[in-house]
Amino acid sequence: MKKIGVLTSGGDAPGMNAAVRAVVRTACENGMEVVGIRRGYTGLINGDMVELNIRSVSDIIHRGGTILYSARCLEFKEEAGLQKAVQTCKDNDIEGIVVIGGDGSFRGARDLSLRGVPCIGVPGTIDNDIACTDYTIGYDTCLNTIMEMVDRVRDTTESHDRCSVIEVMGRRAGYLALNAGIAVGATTILVPEFDFDIERDVIERMRRTQKTGKRHFIIMVAEGIGGVEELARKIEAETQVESRAVILGHVQRGGAPTCKDRVVASQMGNRAVKLLLDGIGNRVVGMKNEQIFDMDIYEALSQTKTLDRELFDISYEISI
Repeated sequence: MKKIGVLTSGGDAPGMNAAVRAVVRTACENGMEVVGIRRGYTGLINGDMVELNIRSVSDIIHRGGTILYSARCLEFKEEAGLQKAVQTCKDNDIEGIVVIGGDGSFRGARDLSLRGVPCIGVPGTIDNDIACTDYTIGYDTCLNTIMEMVDRVRDTTESHDRCSVIEVMGRRAGYLALNAGIAVGATTILVPEFDFDIERDVIERMRRTQKTGKRHFIIMVAEGIGGVEELARKIEAETQVESRAVILGHVQRGGAPTCKDRVVASQMGNRAVKLLLDGIGNRVVGMKNEQIFDMDIYEALSQTKTLDRELFDISYEISI
């Protein structure tokens, strides 16, 4: 291949810029041209692109967000939108695309590959919920951001003998809530993957810990559970502990990526370009046992990922 594109799609994640940088520099070092496709598949449909070279991606490895911007594109789910994207590639001599994003982005990459535009998916999402890979770009940064924010909330929670019910991102996945909850010593962690009972898993646990002398509490809730305001009111009514709901929101997506996210993003971006150099498309890059690998995109999308039940049980044993 002589010319490839790179785009970021779906929710932004710290480390996406590091992946873009790796894609561009690997391609340039191997004699390829690179265009950055702005605003995801919307930009591909509309031809919103910019030429990239080794200098245009200088000083972005440490930046959060994505210099290519991101967007969700309903038009791309229709055949007419896909055909517009294919035509854009033909008109601009784009022979392959690296797609950085989540499962939805990978489905788009698969659809483009089926229509003659080889694509490689690179997993970039803070939720770490892509089944084919142990790790996704942005996850470590997000975890550390949550930990830092909750540590700050804890200061005032402890000072006033309060309970803070903290909602973190994860509409369908509890990886952030579980791991951050353990890291901050949450009394209870509620995630979409496992059934729970408010009376048993929150109220009674708080009462039990009160008997040991504990006076302040952190309850970690994944976004998919919802109802944190109502839960805080119920806790206060049942336990007489002043309670507050804290929704961390989009602060979790921002900030400079951690060392791990910068390194993994660089490795994955490099592997993606190497696959295209070999004329290989319809693949997803991932990480298993700390090693970078790639697999067929159909196989990747057919897999399911399960939250670690043993780790969840450990969180309950050590949080009283």
